[in-house]
Formats: sequence, structure tokens, C-alpha cells
Amino acid sequence: MATRKKTTTPAAKKPVRKRAATAAAPRAKAAPALADLGKTLGKFKLPGVDIAAIVETQRKDLEALSEANRQAYEGIKALAERRNEMLKEAFTKWRDAMKDASGTELVTKQAGLARQGVRDAIANVRELARMEAKSRKEAWKVVQDRFEENLANLKKLLQPK
Repeated sequence: MATRKKTTTPAAKKPVRKRAATAAAPRAKAAPALADLGKTLGKFKLPGVDIAAIVETQRKDLEALSEANRQAYEGIKALAERRNEMLKEAFTKWRDAMKDASGTELVTKQAGLARQGVRDAIANVRELARMEAKSRKEAWKVVQDRFEENLANLKKLLQPK
């Protein structure tokens, strides 16, 4: 009775995925993909359909979404940086105030710092809320403008000739 001997082969290596080094890399890939789509649809020669205009519209939509995303990211980044600055300022104030305090003076300073800390925290939250609202508004404006442009183009197309 013959037995089979199991042979092991080295495991196949999985391809390593590389992340895009820059934000421009996805944009560079998207443009040829849209151009290829335009060429493919152009082969069908649909009467009354402007394939180039459709592809251009899609490109503009993608650019608007990309810009809105970039603005949202920049807004979140600025918000986080400002929050970190606020925390550093608060800790520095606390450390400086407590440096040479002792006994009853320490308790008095702590109470004063607590009151001031609450006031500062409220002001900081307001500032961060304003920054967030402004960032959200700017990012949404890009998408809204693009939507309005698409709506105007659609109205033009639906006009009787």
C-alpha cells in the first residue's frame, strides 16, 4: 500500500497594497477612468446624447465632492489644533497659578481658578462650535453650488426647442 507524502509549498505571497502618496493620485486616476467611460459610451453613438457633456458633468461632480471633502478635513484639522492649544493654555495657567501657593492661599487660588476655568471652558466651547459651523457651511456650499449648477443644466435640457 503506497502512501502519499505531503509536500509543502511556500505560501503564495499576497500582493502588497500601497497607499497613494498624495491626494492628487486619486484625481489622476479618476480622470482617465472618466475618459475611458466617455470613449466606451461614444462607441454606441446614441442620437441626441452628448457623451462628452455627461462625462464632463460627472467630472465636475467628483471635483466638487473632492473639494468639499478637503474643506471638511481642513476644518476638522483646524478644530483639533485649536482645541489642543486651548488645553495647553489651560494647563499652563493652572501650573503657573499653583506654582508658589500653599495652605489657605492654595485653596483660595484653586477656587478662583475653578471659576475662571468654567468661564474659559464655556468661551472655548463657543469658539469651537463657531469654527465647526463655519467649516461645515463652507464644505456644504461647494456641494450646494454644484447641485444648483446641475439643476440649471437640467432646466436648460428640458426647455422645448
